[in-house]
Amino acid sequence: MAKRDYYEVLGVPKNSSKDDIKKAYRRAAVTNHPDKNPGDKAAEERFKEATEAYEVLGDDQKRSAYDQFGFAGVDGMGAGGGAHDFSNIFHDFEDIFGGMGGGFNIFENLFGGMGGGGRRSRGETPRGSNLRYDLELTFEQAVFGTSVEIAYSHEEACLSCKGSGSETGGGRKVCPTCQGSGQVRRSSGFFSIASPCPTCGGEGHIVDKPCKTCSGSGLSKKKQKIKVTIPPGVDDGKRLSVPGQGDAGPNGGRPGDLYVFIHVRPHEFFERDGYDLYCAVPIGIAQAALGSEITVPTIDGKKVKVSVPAGTQHGKMLRLREEGVPGSAGGARRGDMYIKIMLQVPQKLSKRGKELLEELQKTEGANPEPRPIKLSDLK
Repeated sequence: MAKRDYYEVLGVPKNSSKDDIKKAYRRAAVTNHPDKNPGDKAAEERFKEATEAYEVLGDDQKRSAYDQFGFAGVDGMGAGGGAHDFSNIFHDFEDIFGGMGGGFNIFENLFGGMGGGGRRSRGETPRGSNLRYDLELTFEQAVFGTSVEIAYSHEEACLSCKGSGSETGGGRKVCPTCQGSGQVRRSSGFFSIASPCPTCGGEGHIVDKPCKTCSGSGLSKKKQKIKVTIPPGVDDGKRLSVPGQGDAGPNGGRPGDLYVFIHVRPHEFFERDGYDLYCAVPIGIAQAALGSEITVPTIDGKKVKVSVPAGTQHGKMLRLREEGVPGSAGGARRGDMYIKIMLQVPQKLSKRGKELLEELQKTEGANPEPRPIKLSDLK
């Protein structure tokens, strides 16, 4: 559905002052507030629409861009993209919503999920952190796949307390800060913002007798080595996931994952485009003019004979089918290998060679006014 003009949403003319816009937004927010309209989805949508409009019109820079270019002027500036920047609104908490009360939590009840990760349920054991490892491969390793051993440090469950964080016989008690809820709330006028408890990290409980080895964290840093299988055809910049090889979760929580980022070293002769390989091969003028058979190496290390047709021009591409990068597991065919012909003009000529070229020029005729050609024709 098409979006309505922001001035229309707030019911104000374009030349309205900032105070008039603020008052209009307050009226719209009070009228359509979800606490006043429980279960009314239409009212909730009008509340969101008014908030988006005020986010733009209440900011001088965004308002100027909107007045000049419409919605396109504020795309990417926090308007209409789903996750809004409420800093301008929060700055005016008391001014706009002062005296309303209600304890409504706009993040949890209206714009839930904006943070991306969601909130952990009370009592749920937190998961361990994901880790990153940067792995450099040779060109050939990336093309054909390989198995490599990598070494890195990660958090493992403490051996002394078996990951519980408590000494033997020790237990856990309700967090005195949040009283077991795992959250603390900060109210500011109309809004109530919840955040994880800083004392227990959102768990609702703390260790009664912390383990002396790990200071109650239940974790200890360890070095480990694992083998990682690199599939054929992996490309530079790709990311591979190794489940369960990240940091261990506190208090026996599930471990995170290890993400291996691939960096491929350039090859001396070959370049890659998807599953196809490219290389350049120099040949002599006579070979190109008369046609010939040349031998070129492939990425496998073998040598393949290639026929160069008579009259081949500089920059012509010759294709060797299925001599490129192997397809991924699943039956994709192997890519091709492309050979770019580069004419090699001799810098020094023997006396006989010069005589032959002069005779050729007399026979075939010279071209004193060559006509320019498109550079794209040479590719």
